[in-house]
Amino acid sequence: MLIVSIYVDDLLFTGNDELMFTEFKNSMKNEFDMTDLGKMKYFLGLEVLQKSGGIFIGQRKYAQEVLQRFEMNQSKSVQTPMVPGFKLCKDEEGIKVDKTHFKQLVGCLMYLTATRPDVMFAVSLLSRYMENPTQLHLQLAKRVLRYLQGTTEYGIFYKKGGNDDLIAYTDSDYAGDLDDRRSTSGYVFLFGSGAVSWSSKKQPIVSLSTTEAEFIAAAACACQAIWLKRVLKTLDQTQQEKNTIHCDNSSAIELSRNPVMHGRSKHIDVRFHFLRELAQTGMIELVHCNTLEQIADVMTKPLKLDAFLKLRTMLGVCAESSIN
Repeated sequence: MLIVSIYVDDLLFTGNDELMFTEFKNSMKNEFDMTDLGKMKYFLGLEVLQKSGGIFIGQRKYAQEVLQRFEMNQSKSVQTPMVPGFKLCKDEEGIKVDKTHFKQLVGCLMYLTATRPDVMFAVSLLSRYMENPTQLHLQLAKRVLRYLQGTTEYGIFYKKGGNDDLIAYTDSDYAGDLDDRRSTSGYVFLFGSGAVSWSSKKQPIVSLSTTEAEFIAAAACACQAIWLKRVLKTLDQTQQEKNTIHCDNSSAIELSRNPVMHGRSKHIDVRFHFLRELAQTGMIELVHCNTLEQIADVMTKPLKLDAFLKLRTMLGVCAESSIN
């Protein structure tokens, strides 16, 4: 016997949408034994709190289970997941730790990034060293857990109403990897009051300048923008013809509009010039933003406390107790 559970979000669907879902549920009941659980509250570790002012998504219970599993539930909390300016390396001479234990820890942290973009960079950095972890890598992982210890109730709050434009931020940390000198790309997409898509990833090639590193990061962001735009269209959330991507590197923006820096950019892989084609056809537009307002900065490097807290708020990350 097939048992089907369906959740309907009354905050997102009204009018004809509600009627469509009611008809769908009734037709399913005629064919299967179905349980209607009403509004979604908990699903695969994700906790959903629906209020008149919006929707809050977090993973408090899962975070507490992770802390207990790795015996960090009594640890002293810290305010940032990484020490500002900290650089991680292979540490080949360091004391080795249990690979299985370390991979399990990083895997649990990866799942937490589904609602915690504020730890995305630290977890992405840790995942690069799962093959030969040392005490240095384990110390960073434990610091992330200590940060979670004080922020288990944090998640993303999506306010009802407001701006429905998809806005992107892209950034890179030039030659940030001490082992192979590759840069880190990061992007964040905001929809309404909160982040809906984010990424922190080491670039596939070594960049020869900050312009090239920013250009490669922007190209990855542009690809994600095209995909998100199509997804939103299927949900009747049609976006403007031109997606706006915020970048804090003027040279990368000029390069996307016109190959005026050919002598310094002719070596860049052809696949990344997809960005220039999108800009020329008007599908995306790169605009300059102040470095202090660059939200994607939190995806590429460990920040000072004031900057980290500011960008965390701009991501829509907050405590469940702070929402109305």
